[in-house]
Amino acid sequence: MFITPAFAQAAAGGDTNSMLMSLLPFALIFVIMYFLILRPQQKKVKDHAEMVKNIRRGDTIVTSGGLVGKVTKVVDDEQVEFELAEGVRVRQLRTMISGVRTKGEPAKEKADKSEAKDDSTAS
Repeated sequence: MFITPAFAQAAAGGDTNSMLMSLLPFALIFVIMYFLILRPQQKKVKDHAEMVKNIRRGDTIVTSGGLVGKVTKVVDDEQVEFELAEGVRVRQLRTMISGVRTKGEPAKEKADKSEAKDDSTAS
């Protein structure tokens, strides 16, 4: 007796404005999260990749494990060889390098050497 009138009533139509207002806090939280968490993290990853890409011979590096050494050889795109102590050389993945403490002097290129030879022969 009491149930039939409840089923007979039509459901109230959902208001589009109220649905939009209920989703607004979620969108706002996502935007805040993007600017406070995701964007700075992406910048940090990009800066680390750039730092690792620019490692060259003579740089003093710090690994993720805390080892500090001087780069003696850039093996390939993924590995570098560095010296921990005199005569102790270790190969390390570039991704596991956490920082570069000091930049070494750039290696002289062959063009510089050929100019020096030309200058010495001209004298």
